[in-house]
Amino acid sequence: MSGKSKNKKDDGSKTIAENRRARREYEIEDVIEAGLVLTGTEVKALREGHATIREAYASPENDGVWLINANIPEYSAGNRENHEPKRPRKLLLSKREIARLSQAVERKGYTIAPLRLYFNDRGIAKLEIGLAHGRKMHDKRAVEKDRDWSRQQQRLLRDRG
Repeated sequence: MSGKSKNKKDDGSKTIAENRRARREYEIEDVIEAGLVLTGTEVKALREGHATIREAYASPENDGVWLINANIPEYSAGNRENHEPKRPRKLLLSKREIARLSQAVERKGYTIAPLRLYFNDRGIAKLEIGLAHGRKMHDKRAVEKDRDWSRQQQRLLRDRG
């Protein structure tokens, strides 16, 4: 083993939450890294490693893109100034990215799915979002079948030597 912890990526980022279900439910067309507007207690709660983005989605509004329904629980050592766990959070994107995402959602019927919440190598909280469209049930089965077959191929090659 390389000695790195399980939740570290090669680029030095520390994953807090991952939405594996989104990769199964949606065909991801494009992946974008976005910053988040957070309060101090939210950042501290994220540093504790408590967050879920399984039921979350991003929605383009008139002034930007918002992360809806992401759960960052209250900070354990926080006081009465603690944050609301499921409040909408603004995503920090360029105007061009916001325009492209909102056009894709309105015209083409795409969804903006959060894929991964992490701290980058500088310690800043980032969200990886994907421009996606939904898969049908038979598509999900085909993808699972291909993934299983590739896993089995890798296993056979590894055992062969």
